[in-house]
Amino acid sequence: MKKKEQNKPFKWILYFAIPFVLVLCYKYISKTPKSDYVTVDSSGLTDANSTKEVPETVDYIFDVKPILSDRCYLCHGPDNGTREANLRLDTKEGAYAAIGENLDRFAVVPGDTLLSQMAHRINSTNPLKMMPPEDSNLSLNTYEKAVLTKWIAQGAVWKDHWAFVAPEKSKIPEVKNNNLVVNEIDNFIIQKLEEQGLSLSEKASKEKLIRRVYFDLTGLPPSLADIDAFLADNSNTAYEKIVDRLLNSTQYGEHMTASWLDVSRYSDTHGYQDDLERVMWPWRDWVISAFNRNIPYDEFIKWQLAGDLLPDATLEQILATGFNRNHKITQEGGVIDEEYRVEYVLDRTNTVSKSLLGLTMECAQCHDHKYDPISQKEYFSFYSFFNKVKEKGRMDYGEIPEPNIKITEKEIDEVLSFINKPDSIPEIDLMVMRDDAPNRKTYVLKRGAYDAHGEEVEPATPKAVLPFDGFKKNRLGLANWFFDEKNTLTARVAVNRLWQQIFGVGIVASSSDFGNQGALPSHPELLDWLAITFREDGWDMKKMMRRMVMSSTYQQTSKATPELLEIDPYNKWLARSSRQKLTAEMIRDNALAVSGLLVEKVGGPSVKPYQPKGLWAETTSGQGLTEYIMDTGENLYRRSLYTFWKRTVPPPAMLTFDAATRDFCTIERQKTSTPLQALVMLNDPQLIEASTVLATQLLKDKNLTDKKRIQIIFRKITSRAPEEFEVDNLLNFLSDSEANYDDTKRIQLTEKREDISEEKLYALSTLTSLIFNLDEAIVKG
Repeated sequence: MKKKEQNKPFKWILYFAIPFVLVLCYKYISKTPKSDYVTVDSSGLTDANSTKEVPETVDYIFDVKPILSDRCYLCHGPDNGTREANLRLDTKEGAYAAIGENLDRFAVVPGDTLLSQMAHRINSTNPLKMMPPEDSNLSLNTYEKAVLTKWIAQGAVWKDHWAFVAPEKSKIPEVKNNNLVVNEIDNFIIQKLEEQGLSLSEKASKEKLIRRVYFDLTGLPPSLADIDAFLADNSNTAYEKIVDRLLNSTQYGEHMTASWLDVSRYSDTHGYQDDLERVMWPWRDWVISAFNRNIPYDEFIKWQLAGDLLPDATLEQILATGFNRNHKITQEGGVIDEEYRVEYVLDRTNTVSKSLLGLTMECAQCHDHKYDPISQKEYFSFYSFFNKVKEKGRMDYGEIPEPNIKITEKEIDEVLSFINKPDSIPEIDLMVMRDDAPNRKTYVLKRGAYDAHGEEVEPATPKAVLPFDGFKKNRLGLANWFFDEKNTLTARVAVNRLWQQIFGVGIVASSSDFGNQGALPSHPELLDWLAITFREDGWDMKKMMRRMVMSSTYQQTSKATPELLEIDPYNKWLARSSRQKLTAEMIRDNALAVSGLLVEKVGGPSVKPYQPKGLWAETTSGQGLTEYIMDTGENLYRRSLYTFWKRTVPPPAMLTFDAATRDFCTIERQKTSTPLQALVMLNDPQLIEASTVLATQLLKDKNLTDKKRIQIIFRKITSRAPEEFEVDNLLNFLSDSEANYDDTKRIQLTEKREDISEEKLYALSTLTSLIFNLDEAIVKG
């Protein structure tokens, strides 16, 4: 009885408090005129310009966050300098925090659209209250408003950005079409397809498949003997044997190196206005060797980042650090030395963050990142890892930038046998990394200006990815940080880039941006499964490439039905193979290979094949490399990987076919189709020569009929046998070309052949050029 009596005062307090609280709530709600609220039924609302329906259950990562990132983060994101109304929508704490002068309002009240200022503002028609404001040039369509409103109504469940959450290895999905599964990749792909009411397409024909896998693993076409052997092999392991043989070929390493040169911005010249020559090709030879030896990805990266800092570092490991000296270097008079030295450190910082983390950290050079949780202080803390190199901003003419190493014949014979040094070069000086300015301090650079020193910073990494705790504060510590099991990005970014190389588009389409503005993964569970498997397999790149090309997903036909084009026009769900154009290197190398001109010599200095006369002279300041002296002999026919790369004037034909300029790190090349490409295919001397040489070879054999010659040419160039109607059309073209020949169309033969008529040679060469220009001739499969 006594206890009950003691509780009576507490009950009396509740009796008075509850009405008081209700009155306060009423006053709080009434502060906003009811006329300004818009009641939204978001259950089935669609965009006026789209048939897209609001999801039954709105997901923050896949439905809400892309809208907030595109429309709201500019004023309510990570950047303190541009944040409005003290409202931050990129963090859970910020989105749910009290706002307003009296801290008596909330942007997001889970489950309550009436009390949520976000729902009120995005649906308001009052120009003074609507969000985004009219003067921002941003707007929300009906669908986007409905998504945000429904998310709040469903409880505003928050999730951290997927890329900053450690990957989890999910269970392999069970699928109905289990008979289509070759490996685990197919389980994940088929599961998504079944959710969409789709299935994998039929397997590509053997001719298409062998062409595709040859280009994807070696960058070169299969020979007629290769195709015939594959067609004749009816064993269950026929395709598998081809894959294993290609992965073990020297051409595999060359092909993999081609894309890595884009990432590492490799060039044979320094860049900037005078653009003098540099020697970095021994580093390229190392990359080819590393891919062919299948050096694990973690070692491949660690050596390039910090090989010089490894215990008892070998000469090979030091040479590998040339990766971070591939940036541009100026020799121009009048420049400020420190300004350009800072530019080089910025380049290294941006290259490493983009290529290994998939983050646009360069956006934080002048201010806090406006979309990702990377502060300017974190950017320059990352920058400090690369700021200990004793280098000059401006090089004198002919000077070899420090630090560098000298490579002699003796060292090549003993430890660097992968370097293909010609006898004409006695020794090689190669730029490498060395922390020979250990006492240099690093500061936040205000507004990114080289001479505006702010707060001093120590080496560190973005906390959103993984705090830099317990690692040595140098490049080796950074390299180990990249491959720590808790790092959320390294493995994902690596397997996504390999997937992009094989399938044309990454699981994350924006392969250089895994941040808030980047694309969402089309198959997040598959991406994480691949990332963890890659790590568990010892970072084995060949094994990962093998897994991808062995999958049923990879082996599909690229034929698209009208239904597929309507449901999935961009092939996001991979219900068919993507039809990919050959890269710039592949187009030229294909012509050299099928004509028999290709010289398959691995490594060595860069070469100078055909290029328009006077091009360098027209684009130079009058100093440096002003004259392009074309090579002769076998150097005209080396793989395009070895073509001399002048940074200010890249090889024009390759640039026309979307090759990267190599000014900066490039993760994904542009994909264009322009009239200029057709002009190159018709007029490039290399392609014309290849057409003539192939035609000459076939005309030498008098036992071949024109029909047989056409069939051989067609098969060599497209990797498939032509249909009868195609042969008939080409025979008519051949006959017309021969009949229309005159002396103005004379073709100069390298070797004079009295037994080949000029009319016949002209006609068959023109026909070969025509086939080279078929759309089918410049796609993978």
